[in-house]
Order: sequence, then C-alpha cells, then structure tokens
Amino acid sequence: MNKGIEALKNGGTILYPTDTIWGIGCDATDESACQKVLKIKERTKNKSFIILVDSFAMLERFIPEFQEVCYDLADFASRPLTIIYPNAKGLAPSTLAEDGSVGIRITNDPICQKLIQSIRKPIVSTSANLSGETIPTCFEEINERIKSEVDAIVEERTFERMTKASQIVKIGIDGKVEVLRR
Repeated sequence: MNKGIEALKNGGTILYPTDTIWGIGCDATDESACQKVLKIKERTKNKSFIILVDSFAMLERFIPEFQEVCYDLADFASRPLTIIYPNAKGLAPSTLAEDGSVGIRITNDPICQKLIQSIRKPIVSTSANLSGETIPTCFEEINERIKSEVDAIVEERTFERMTKASQIVKIGIDGKVEVLRR
C-alpha cells in the first residue's frame, strides 16, 4: 500500500483493487500522470476516465452544478454506482469527456479510501486491461505488460475474483437521470 501512495504522490501510476474490478490509477488532477495511464492502456484520448472520491464533500469540490438527486441515487444504489456529472472542474483534462462531463464514484472500499485520503485528491480508476482486451476478473489475468509498466502495484486482495463493473447513470444539467449501465 505504501508504494502505491508514494507513486500517487509523485505523479506515478498504480495497479490496484477497487470496489468493482482491478484498476489502473493515478492522481486525477495530474494531467501528466493521466497521460501515462493512457499510454499504459494504449487508449485513445477521446475516452474519459472514471474517477474515485472518498466522500460527497470531495465530489462537490469538482462538480459545481451538483444535483440533489445524486444523494438519493448513491444512497439507494444496490452496488457501486458511477454517476456522470456535467461540467466538472479542477480535474486533469484527459479525465473529461469531450462535453466536459466526468464519471465519478464515491467508493466505500477501504483500500481505495486509504489511497484517496493519503493524497487528499481523487484518483483515476480505469480497467486494468489494454484497450480492446477483455477486462480481467483477477490479478493473474492482468496483462504482464501492464504490471511491468505501472509505477506501483497495490498487492492487497490479489487473490480475489472481481467480476462486476459499476452501474453507470448520467445526470443532465436539468437533473434528468439516464441509466447507461445496469
């Protein structure tokens, strides 16, 4: 865990277990670190990232037009929920979609919370696969190239099988909710 925290603090990348699947991450406010993640994944720049935060308080710092319905969505979600918010601010440009929106999830996972709280910033959470490849369900399935290119691996829970990505909903400026992934 400490190597992962140091990597995040120093603009590096990490491979880590999340509340859904294994992820590649970095400080979501550091554009240079986000570019490293894109390179590791061999991903085009036109796709945004999912961002993890530890609380509504942190979330609201980056979403100026926070809709009240989001409290209810998070409270009643039966599993991890990523909400796509319009008009994010203060995040690295490559974390945002072309329209300025961003997917953010408040994580309850203790490992993710410790990483976020240690740097006091949100972190990127993108699946630990090369672009176009199948999403791995366990640590052993992660491409060896990814393991060798990240700056640190958070080795807690390497034995767990993770099979479910988060639910995704999109919030419009008008508060309209659109379900994108159940």
